[in-house]
Amino acid sequence: MNSLLVAGTTSDAGKSVLVAAICRWLARRGSEVAPFKAQNMSNNSVVTASGGEIGRAQAVQAAAAGAEPDVRFNPVLLKPGSDRSSQVVVLGRVEGEVNALSYRRRKDVLLETVTDTLAELRAEYDYVICEGAGSPAEINLRAHDIANMGLARAAGLPVLVVGDIDRGGVFAQLFGTLALLDPADQALVSGFVVNKFRGEPELLEPGLDQLRALTGRKVHGVLPWSEELWLDAEDSLSYVADGVVGRPAPPLGSQWLRVAVPRLPRISNATDVEALAAEPGVSVRFVTEPSRLADADLVLLPGSKSTVADLAWLRETGLADGIRSHAASGLPVAGVCGGFQMLGERIVDHVESGGEVDGLGLLDIDVEFAASKALGNPSGTAMGHRVSGYEIHHGRVRRSGDLPALIRAAEGGEGAVHGSVVGTHWHGLFENDGFRREFLGWVADRAGRSGFLCSSETSFADLRRAQLDLLGDMVERHLDTGALMRLLDGGAPEGMSTLSARQH
Repeated sequence: MNSLLVAGTTSDAGKSVLVAAICRWLARRGSEVAPFKAQNMSNNSVVTASGGEIGRAQAVQAAAAGAEPDVRFNPVLLKPGSDRSSQVVVLGRVEGEVNALSYRRRKDVLLETVTDTLAELRAEYDYVICEGAGSPAEINLRAHDIANMGLARAAGLPVLVVGDIDRGGVFAQLFGTLALLDPADQALVSGFVVNKFRGEPELLEPGLDQLRALTGRKVHGVLPWSEELWLDAEDSLSYVADGVVGRPAPPLGSQWLRVAVPRLPRISNATDVEALAAEPGVSVRFVTEPSRLADADLVLLPGSKSTVADLAWLRETGLADGIRSHAASGLPVAGVCGGFQMLGERIVDHVESGGEVDGLGLLDIDVEFAASKALGNPSGTAMGHRVSGYEIHHGRVRRSGDLPALIRAAEGGEGAVHGSVVGTHWHGLFENDGFRREFLGWVADRAGRSGFLCSSETSFADLRRAQLDLLGDMVERHLDTGALMRLLDGGAPEGMSTLSARQH
C-alpha cells in the first residue's frame, strides 16, 4: 500500500488543493510522489513533454510533487463542448466525442486503463496521491464509477473525504456522503478533512466530536481559509462573473490597469489571466454583459472549447459590439487561442462547434478547424523577450493578411498584431515575466494610463512555488500527519463502522 484517494463532498470542496498539499508535504520529506486523477472533466488542460494532454490541476499537483507532468497522472480527461457532449482524451490523446450514455458503455474498458496506469505509478513512485471527481455519493453514477469509490474498490485505496465548511452544512455533507455509500465502499472511508475554516478552532470541536461518535471516523484535520491561495483553479466554474481575480495589490503608480475578460460559457484555460492578476495595480474581472467593458483598459478574449458557439453568445449578450467599439476607440483587445480565432474575419469549424461564421473582424485572418489537435510546448521571442507556452487547439490560421506576427518561433511567425489588437494560439504566454511586463506597458500606453507602473520584481514562477509551499505548510501544521502516513503505508483500518442512510 502506498496510495490514498481524496474524495470530496462536492465539486470545489478542496480535493485538488488537498492532493497538491499532500504531494508537496511528502516531496519535502524526500519522497518520490505522483498525483493521479483517474477521470477529470475540465477544459483547463496542459501539454506534457511527451505531447499529451492532461488536466491542469494534475500539472500543478505534479509541480507540487517535484515531478514532470505525465499523461499517466490523468489517464482520462473529458473536455465538455456542450451540455450534452464531451471530447474524451485517453492517456493524452483524443479518442472521439461522447455523451453521457455512450461514455457509460466505455467505462469497463476505461476502468482497466485507469487501474493499470495506477498500478504502474504505484510501482514506480514511493507514494501516489489520488483525487476523486465530484462526489463519491452520486448514487445514480456509482455502478459505472471509475474515479471515486469504483477506483478505490478496484485498487484497495483508503479514502479521505474533504468538505468545504465555508459553504455551510459541512457536517451534514460528511455524514450524508458516508451514509449513502454501500457497506463495502464505507469500509474504505478512513476519515474526514474540513476545508476553508474561518474562526477559532475550539468552536468547531463539539461538532467534530459528534461526527466522530456518529460515524466512527476521525476528522484528520481542519485546514484554514487562506486569502493567498487563488492560483490554478481546477474548474472554470471557480471564476465568478464580475468578480475580481486573485488578490490585486495596490498600484505602484497613481493609476490602476483594468482588464475585462468575457466569461464564455465554454471557457477553456481560464488560468491564462492569473499571471496578469498577480501584478500590482492590475485588476482582472470576468464579465458577462457589455456595461462591464465601459471602464476597461484591456479586453482579453480567453480560450474556448466551442469557439463558434461562444462567439454566438458574445453576439447575443451584446459583448461582441462592445469589444468592437473598444477596439475602434484605439483601446487594446487581445485574444488567446479560441479568443484569437474569434478576432478574425472567418471561422470554418466542422470539428467542435460545427458551422461557418464571420468573426469579429478585428484581425485579417481566417481560421479553419482540423480533425487533428495541435499540441505542443513551443518557444520563441515576443516583444523583445524570450517566451514559452503551450498549444491545444483544432483551429489553424489558413489565411493571414499582411499582419506582423506577435511571436517569432523556430516554426515561423505565430499570432498577429494590428494596431491595438493582438492575438495568439499560445496559452501560458503571460507567465513569462519579461513579456508580461512589456505587454502591460504596451496596454497602459495604448489606454492612456501614464500613471500605471509595472513592477520589475514580480516572478510568477516564484509566486506559484510560494503557494505550493504554503500548501505543504498547511499539511504539516493542520493535519494529523501520523494518521496520514498510517493510511498510506497500511491502508484503510479494519472494522470501520457502517452507517445506514435511514438509521438516523
